[in-house]
Amino acid sequence: MTQHHAPTVTSNTYLDMLQLYAVPLFPGGVIFQQDGAPQHYGNIVREFLDTTFPQWWIGRGAVMAWPQRSPDITPLDFYLWGYVKQHEYSERINDINHLKQRITDVIHSVTPDVLIRVCEELDYRLYVCRATNGAHIEVR
Repeated sequence: MTQHHAPTVTSNTYLDMLQLYAVPLFPGGVIFQQDGAPQHYGNIVREFLDTTFPQWWIGRGAVMAWPQRSPDITPLDFYLWGYVKQHEYSERINDINHLKQRITDVIHSVTPDVLIRVCEELDYRLYVCRATNGAHIEVR
């Protein structure tokens, strides 16, 4: 039996994903944020982001670059990945297609009310960051 492996993510495949799937779904006025993964930092990706979100994207090489990665003020880190992991593994995963479907289902289960609470949490975390002048703290 031959196993089928998904292609490795490269700057080219990441750019395709952005152009074909992600960016067309974004509403106007979006500020785009990405992490510092090498695939996200490729010249072709940064050129696309500079053109698509001029002055309005956050990441390595951007005008709005984070001085360092800060998971305490990144909603994907402090909320979404934990939520996805908690729910995607609530049932046994049979294969890669099942895993992809579970992740898709979990993402679709995020309601507007949940997103409002995440934004409120982000406001609080930013307030704490400003109040402590960026000092390291535990936010619960």
